[in-house]
Amino acid sequence: MYAIVEIQGQQFKAEEGKKLFVHHIKDVEAGKTVEFDKVLLVDADGAVKVGAPTVEGAKVVVEVVNPLVKGDKVIVFKMKRRKDFRKKNGHREQFTEVVIKQVVA
Repeated sequence: MYAIVEIQGQQFKAEEGKKLFVHHIKDVEAGKTVEFDKVLLVDADGAVKVGAPTVEGAKVVVEVVNPLVKGDKVIVFKMKRRKDFRKKNGHREQFTEVVIKQVVA
């Protein structure tokens, strides 16, 4: 059984026991559980329910493993040829590591 759930504006395939890195969720602590009710699709062993826009009564329960994880470094480089213009900048995305405990359909 799996579900497609929207977390922080992104869609993820949620299966029990799967580990996800989602965009940083503020005000959560390690070990706490969080529920997401924006479930867009549920597949229960071949029986597919598609929401319009969400499936009623469905939710995904996750446990926060690590509330703040830094992602890989992203380099932003801008250049205009023959104009002696070069600008280099970079950043690291912040994620929250979660483990899916239960998919309720």
